[in-house]
Amino acid sequence: MAQVYPQPQPGYAPQSGYAPQPGYGQQQPGYGQQQQPGYGQQNSFPPQQLGYTQPGQVPPQAVPQQPVGYGAPPVQNQARGRQSVQWMPIPQGLSDCPPGLEYLTQIDQLLVHQQVEILELFTNIETANKYAVKNTMGQQVYFAAEDNDCCALQCCGPSRPFEIRILDNSQREVIHLSRPYRCSSCCFPCCLQELVVEAPVGNPVGYVRQTWSFLKPCFDIVDATGNTVLKIEGPCCPCSCLGDVQFEVKSKDGTATVGKITKQWSGLLKEAFTDADNFGISFPMDLDVKIKAVLLGAVFLIDFMFFEEANNNDNKRHHSAH
Repeated sequence: MAQVYPQPQPGYAPQSGYAPQPGYGQQQPGYGQQQQPGYGQQNSFPPQQLGYTQPGQVPPQAVPQQPVGYGAPPVQNQARGRQSVQWMPIPQGLSDCPPGLEYLTQIDQLLVHQQVEILELFTNIETANKYAVKNTMGQQVYFAAEDNDCCALQCCGPSRPFEIRILDNSQREVIHLSRPYRCSSCCFPCCLQELVVEAPVGNPVGYVRQTWSFLKPCFDIVDATGNTVLKIEGPCCPCSCLGDVQFEVKSKDGTATVGKITKQWSGLLKEAFTDADNFGISFPMDLDVKIKAVLLGAVFLIDFMFFEEANNNDNKRHHSAH
């Protein structure tokens, strides 16, 4: 009996091996060089992550980036290549004194050094004065700069009116000094000098007022309300001749000496050919910081009244001799 094979059913092609099934080609999508719709071209290695390098590769930047949320480094650390200035640290935890006067709470002595101006050294041209205010450890507390115009500098000499801005280590103006123009003659009571001290700017904390005296220079240290707190008495001849010149800081009644302002002898050459003066000032540690600021302002007024003029005359005689 012959073997019967089933006939192929309608709708099915005869099987000759295995035909390629739909959905499977020679290369599956997503592998090899073909690209899936909606995706970019993929590399054989994952892309390099930001901030990391491949093995064996030298990192382009060895310094780590600064974390987000931290400010820039202090100003003192940014001044590379320039002469560094050591500033006094700011005392903390003081909320009852004007901003910028916190330094004075821990100080009973100050040194005021006027900078040498090269233009004044070789010419008769007067320039604005600049001062460095330091403590006894040599740390700078303030920087003081005169703000004036050329006409007042050249025409009025040491009698000129001036504005002096006193800055702290963050370049913030913490004390402002104002001197109006008045005749420098001490023979007439209407020509007496006055200095206004503001801390901060726009807030007067005291005044330095010259009082009439025929024998020696005298000043009153006055608070913001107009009351005399201290007095300053100078020598009969306030000139620097091979030695220091002292102005005594006395109590209100003038019976006790509580401090002094000293014009320090800077050496024969510096005294003869420049008007860069050095001063020292001492006062009680527990004195009100506002009055300490007023005494600091008295140093600049005394410098302009008695020592700026003398040094300028020396320079004039020196240049006229040549």
